[in-house]
Order: sequence, then C-alpha cells, then structure tokens
Amino acid sequence: MIYFNEKIFLLGLEATYGTIPALAASDAILATDIRIMPMEGQDQSRNLERPHMGAQATIPVDLHAKMSFKVELTPSGVAGTAPVVGKLLRALGCAETVTATTSVVYNPVSRNHESVGVHLWIGDTRFALIGARGTGVLRINASGIPVLEVELTGLWTAPTEAARIEPDLDDQLEADVLVATTANTPVFTVNAVGLVMRSFALTLGNKVEPRFLIGAERVLITGREEMVETTVEAVPLSVLDPFGLALARSRVAVALTHGTQAGKTVSLAIPAAQVQRQQGIEEQQGIAEWPLRLVPQPGAGNDQWTLSFT
Repeated sequence: MIYFNEKIFLLGLEATYGTIPALAASDAILATDIRIMPMEGQDQSRNLERPHMGAQATIPVDLHAKMSFKVELTPSGVAGTAPVVGKLLRALGCAETVTATTSVVYNPVSRNHESVGVHLWIGDTRFALIGARGTGVLRINASGIPVLEVELTGLWTAPTEAARIEPDLDDQLEADVLVATTANTPVFTVNAVGLVMRSFALTLGNKVEPRFLIGAERVLITGREEMVETTVEAVPLSVLDPFGLALARSRVAVALTHGTQAGKTVSLAIPAAQVQRQQGIEEQQGIAEWPLRLVPQPGAGNDQWTLSFT
C-alpha cells in the first residue's frame, strides 16, 4: 500500500538540457495539488493483417511525462534573493535579473529557454522528469493565497524504487505568507484607475511541444499567448469605459502589487494590454461586476509583462 499524500518534490535547473542535476534536500519545493501523468505518449499499432480477428498489439512511443501543481507566490523575505518560484518561472520561459539587495525581476523571453529536472516521490516510488519546460497561471484571488499554477512537460524516465531524501522545507514552511486583502494588496489599477478586484489571473499561454525525432528528443516552448482575466466591481463609464476601450482596440497599463515590506513584496507590471470585448456583466451580493479580459502586448519585445520581487 502507498499513501498518495506521502510526496517529496525536488526540482533543479539543468546546466545541460536533458541532464538532471544532482538534487538535494535544499532543492525541495513545497507545493499543493500535485498531479503526475508519468507515461504520456502514443500507442503505435503494428496493423498486421492476420488470419483471425482480434485487437492489435501496440508499441509505446514518444514517451514523456507531465506534472501539475501549485506553488505559493511568496518572496524570499530578502530583497535581491530569488524566491522559490524563481526556478519555476525560468522553466516557464522567463529570464531572471538579480539586482543585489534590491530586486529579482522576471520577464518572458523568446529564445534560450531553460529547463529543469524533477524528482517526485510518492511513497518509495520515484518519478522523474528531465528536460522539463512548461506553462502556468499567476493567480490572485480576494482572501486567497497568491499562487503560481504550473504544468511541466518533461522527457520520460522509468520510475524506480529509490531511497527518499528528507526535504529541507523549513524556510518555506515558516515563510510570511500573505493572503490577498485590501491591506496586503495595496495596488491594483487598469488604465491608472484603481479598481475593487475579486479575482485576477495572468495566463502565460506557453505552447509546450514534445518533439521526438531521430537524433534529438526535446520539450520545446514554441509560442506564447498571454491573457489577463480579472473580475472587478463595475464603475461609471466616466471613470473607466471597457466597452469604448475594446472598440478602439486601446492598450492600457495594468499594475498589481502584493505586499508592503522590503523583501516581501511582489509586483506585476503590464505596460500595454489590449482591452478585449466585454462579455457580460455579473452580479455578486447585489453588486454589478465586470469580467475583464486583456491581452499583454510587447513593446520592444519580451517586455509585455514583468514580475518583480523587491
């Protein structure tokens, strides 16, 4: 018998694609809703013509693995020190820029995407992903813990029975986690207008492609289509007119800040997001709410959004 909740999750950046790094207790990730699909691929039939009817035998090909989970979007607590989610953002097609004692900033990039290796124990069975890259959603909901939802795709390796590594999770367990409230999330603006927000999600929209050819087997990020979806309290059109902005194909700035102290603040900046068509008006507790959709647009390139930990 194996207890499903007895999980140990280690993750590290690969120096060479497809070569898993030596993972140690310090590489542990504290996550929730972990799901593993350890043997994705195709079942290639031989399609033999035989003297009798019956199902065809198959050959498993293009094997790869997928893993999904959520990680708290929590800063390190020290300005200029990368957060736990930093390695994940780099595996999701982002670059990391560290300014000592000041900030760590992430932005999407179009080339030279980094990859990670993963070990996941369920009981004593160790699953592994190598050459893993992925996509994700940055989600902040009122009265909820901000999270990064991740789906990784990696090359397949056979599961094994392996000695468990006792993870070092002390810093993550003792982190100063802040739920999203008026006090803890002091900035949320669209087109420089402060709005009352119920929910917010930035979907990275990476197109993740397992590619299996003779001579090279890789997982690639081949495209990206970000989308912002947020639900806010409706305001007079004289304050913010999403209908007119959508009709004019206007691009507006979106800003969100969670946290107020040095080393414990994360800020999302989207300089130019095209306002999409308004799709209905909702009601909660007798109050009108707008579901807004916005598409971040690049300026010089790879600058459609930045996520800063300060």
